[in-house]
Amino acid sequence: MCANSIPGLINIWINNIEKKKLHPILIWHFSYTMDALKEASLDNDEVREILKNTTDLRQYSRQIEKEFKDVENKSIEDYIAESQNIANLHNQINDCDEVLERMENMLMSFQSVLNNISTEITQLQRKSVSMSLQLTNRQSVKAQLSQFIEDMAVSEEMINIIMDTPVTEREFSTQLNVLNHKLSLVKELSFKESKSTSDVSDVLHKLRLKAMSKIRSYLLEQIYKFRKPMTNYQISQNAMLKHKFFFEFILSNERHVAQEICSEYIDTMGKIYYSYFKSYSTRLSSLKFEESCTKDDLMGIEDNASKGLFSKTTSLKHKSTIFTIGKRGDILNQQLEAPIIVPHAQLKNRYTPEALFRSEQYALVDNACREYLFVTEFFMVRNTQAQDLFNQIMGKTLTLMIKNLETSIHDCYDTIAMFLCIHLIFRYQLMCHKRCVPALDKYWDSLQAVIWPRFEYVFRLNIQSIHDCDPTKFNKEMGPHYITRRYAEFSAAIVGISEHFPNELVSRLLLELQNEVECFILRMAAIFATRKDQLIYLINNYDLVLGVLMEHTRDNSKEAEAFREQLNARSAEYVDEILAPHFGGIIQFVKEGEQYVEKDQADELRKQERRSLALVASFSANWKKSLEELNREVLLSFPSLLTGSQLLQLALASLVQYYHRFHKLLTPNARAQLTNIHVVMVEIKKYKSNY
Repeated sequence: MCANSIPGLINIWINNIEKKKLHPILIWHFSYTMDALKEASLDNDEVREILKNTTDLRQYSRQIEKEFKDVENKSIEDYIAESQNIANLHNQINDCDEVLERMENMLMSFQSVLNNISTEITQLQRKSVSMSLQLTNRQSVKAQLSQFIEDMAVSEEMINIIMDTPVTEREFSTQLNVLNHKLSLVKELSFKESKSTSDVSDVLHKLRLKAMSKIRSYLLEQIYKFRKPMTNYQISQNAMLKHKFFFEFILSNERHVAQEICSEYIDTMGKIYYSYFKSYSTRLSSLKFEESCTKDDLMGIEDNASKGLFSKTTSLKHKSTIFTIGKRGDILNQQLEAPIIVPHAQLKNRYTPEALFRSEQYALVDNACREYLFVTEFFMVRNTQAQDLFNQIMGKTLTLMIKNLETSIHDCYDTIAMFLCIHLIFRYQLMCHKRCVPALDKYWDSLQAVIWPRFEYVFRLNIQSIHDCDPTKFNKEMGPHYITRRYAEFSAAIVGISEHFPNELVSRLLLELQNEVECFILRMAAIFATRKDQLIYLINNYDLVLGVLMEHTRDNSKEAEAFREQLNARSAEYVDEILAPHFGGIIQFVKEGEQYVEKDQADELRKQERRSLALVASFSANWKKSLEELNREVLLSFPSLLTGSQLLQLALASLVQYYHRFHKLLTPNARAQLTNIHVVMVEIKKYKSNY
């Protein structure tokens, strides 16, 4: 039988078993077995083996049925044998059920108790949060209430100190601060109609009046001390600053008293400063030179012996002093913050205008800066209010000083002094800004408005004086002209002063003056008959100007560059002039010969052999003598040994160049007769200067 008939056989077995009415357990086992056989019928090797070896399935079924029966009987016997144990197991299971039931009841009871406890904990937590909030609120209220009570309460200690303690004591200042706080609080609460203010307002009012009275007396006393002669008011100001809260207390409680104190201070200090600077300016003016510069002391005015030199120490009219800065420039650097001049201690000394101006303005800067800082700190004002208060104190004094300057500058012809005063103003204004004091800015502008027009006017008078010079009235000398020296010193002074604060007007005036001086030098040179003398005069004057400018200013200044170009051009022309009498033939031959070479006219050059031989013979006979005369002429023509030496070296260098070029143009015959260049160079080195 094939394996494909297994499902059918299984169904037959099932039908036979049902007909025989087997025990249900066996039927269950059999059914389970059949199901398993159905599932594994295709894969189970054992089933295949049974089907293969068994020919009669009915017999095999009966065998199986018998085996099932035996198993059933054995099972029944086992059940009967274990019946007592099963009964005991049943009893034990019942006992366990009772125990578990009691445990369940107990756990349910525990759960109920825990639920109650959780509810109580939640309630306690809520109560705790509520109590904590109440505690926080009470503490906050307590702190505010305690602070309020402390702020409102007036202690006996405060009353005694305010009433009896001097205002200069530290305890008074401490209690005054407390009183000011209480007054501010009561004022604030009074707007809210707080009833608590009525309990202390009367006491606080009386204490305020007492404190105001004591403070007012103290401050007025300090201000009145300023009025005493020879009093150092800075000591009283420092004392007032130490108790600057006094004015703040008065200002916040009684403005009319504060205004009274402020007005008294303004009136007192205004008079003090006015009196001091009026006296100081008058006494300083007595220390100026008795003879000052006038309109006859301009740059182009002829230097007469009758009024040029003064041996007195009280004169400033020496021309070298008027146009030379000398040590006067130190007033902008080392002497800028030097101690002021004390007139009664310097009665025998005399000072330049800028020295007196510096002393007066530095005294003003020192006092004004201190005063501005004091009023801003003590009277608690800033910006416009501080400026207004400062002007009320110092306004009359500043106006006085401006008028004094207008008077003194009206007849001033000392241009350098005025320019130094302008730069003193620049530096003192910068100093005030570094000290955070802008209050004097308008004053500095007013001073400049006074000085600048006069400075420009006198400067142009000097320019015009040079323009009006008549060269025929001066001595005919080839050395540097004294007007040129005046210009050099004056220009160097102005340029040196204005390096840190350049000004367009000053640059324009300097350029006009420079052009006028150059024209004057050319007019003066024209009075000499020969070109060589003219060049000597020009070189001497240009060299003087350039030397002075380079000594006192930067090398690259516009003025120095202009005169350096003029000097170089005239020096080159002068070299040609002095070489011409001695070596003019050679120079002319070189110029003509080089033109022949450029035009490829070698035949024309060879035709000049006779001329070249004559030049060679003349040079060989006279060159040493010519060098000596050249050296003597140059050194005698120039007062400056350095300038003369430089021109001589320039001439000798030019001669060597011409000699080299002359040597190249000669024919071999003429070249053989020419003095060796090395011999010439050895001789030239003898004239090398050590300057």
